[in-house]
Amino acid sequence: MRVAAAIAAGLAVLLLGVPVLTLVVRAIVDGSLANVAGDPAVADALRLSVLTTALSLAAILVLGTPLAVVLARHRGRGRTTLETLVDLPLVLPPSVAGLALLLAFGRAGIVGGWLDRIGLGLAFSTAAVVVAQTFVAMPLYVRAARAGIAAVPRELEESARIDGASELEVLRRITLPVVAPTLAGGALVAWARALSEFGATILFAGNISGVTRTLPLFVYSRFQTSLGASVAAATVLVGVAVALLVVARLVHRPLLADAPTA
Repeated sequence: MRVAAAIAAGLAVLLLGVPVLTLVVRAIVDGSLANVAGDPAVADALRLSVLTTALSLAAILVLGTPLAVVLARHRGRGRTTLETLVDLPLVLPPSVAGLALLLAFGRAGIVGGWLDRIGLGLAFSTAAVVVAQTFVAMPLYVRAARAGIAAVPRELEESARIDGASELEVLRRITLPVVAPTLAGGALVAWARALSEFGATILFAGNISGVTRTLPLFVYSRFQTSLGASVAAATVLVGVAVALLVVARLVHRPLLADAPTA
């Protein structure tokens, strides 16, 4: 049994690790990683990715944290429906997500038509990139935050209420500081997901150089004309994603150290 499990685990590691390792080695060996460093188009795509994901992360924190509190504390009717709506972007195909955003916020959309009439058109703009990234990445943050908030000992919050703290003060001084590592880890994972977003973005925002062409879209564009540049840009994305995931694990480590043992 142990041998079979070890073989299966080894195959899983090969399946997950070999493609990424091959990509990185290819970029280093053929020198494309060094060549792409001086490409202005790469710099523009990277700059746009950093800008849009920073804005997306801010929106995720501002909107997702209250939503996580509601999901963690609400026990009444409608909770299952709300949780399903929140988790749905995680299982939707990216093309479906992009099409849904376009139909809702495009110029002829339910909301987008009204926004366009007042001069706030979203589709095929940098703002559309932010909306697409937020749509696909927010559920990851909300799931982590919801689990963390639900695990906060109620005794801590009740003690603060007995001492006269308002609900907002309990949230600000007790709940959020306790779950801060979980929130930070969830935010980093959501940021990594926003950085890698492609499908919803290309349908809702397009692939416009300097406006909506983030680094994942740059990889797609260059794949059609220059495999080396595409591989190099993809390697940059891999490096950033690995760094974010490593930091997320380090942030969660204090929680693991404090976890009770059986």
